[in-house]
Amino acid sequence: MTYDTNKHNRRSIRLMDYDYSQSGAYFVTICTRDRACVLGEISDGQLLLNELGEIVAETWRWLERHYDHVELDEWLVMPNHLHGIVLIRDTPGRGASGSALIAGGSRTAPTAARPKPLGRLIGSFKTASTQRINEIRKSPGMAFWQRNYYEHVIRSQKSLNAIREYIEANPFHWQEDPENPNGVR
Repeated sequence: MTYDTNKHNRRSIRLMDYDYSQSGAYFVTICTRDRACVLGEISDGQLLLNELGEIVAETWRWLERHYDHVELDEWLVMPNHLHGIVLIRDTPGRGASGSALIAGGSRTAPTAARPKPLGRLIGSFKTASTQRINEIRKSPGMAFWQRNYYEHVIRSQKSLNAIREYIEANPFHWQEDPENPNGVR
């Protein structure tokens, strides 16, 4: 087998020297392995999740329940990916050194605790959802998600609103979506 350095030598898509544990709003897109449409389907602009899609949705909600510094804003499970806005907030015991929240959260008394950064939150989500899905499919150890994920640091209310609208309208534009392997291009 020939080693293709263009294919296998991946570079990070994260911002250099950016603290992804600081409070703020982050837009993420997480794709299934090989962008397989295994989470449901879109019919007439309506999203119809199957059992795996419901597991993904439940596990996404789990992030907010499990981590007190995480709040989920607009999000949506599509047939082969998930779009979501993650708000990382200052928590009791954490300093208010991060950037101000776009969505207007309040700050709490500072101390030294550090929340889990965005990448580790996404890793926890991927691990938890994959384990549940593999139990159902009786496929222990199988990869379910594509390596890495797309992220965008949301820096203004205008951007936040535009991303919310994009997520909400996503099912209506599924035929043109670049993530749709059967879409019209």
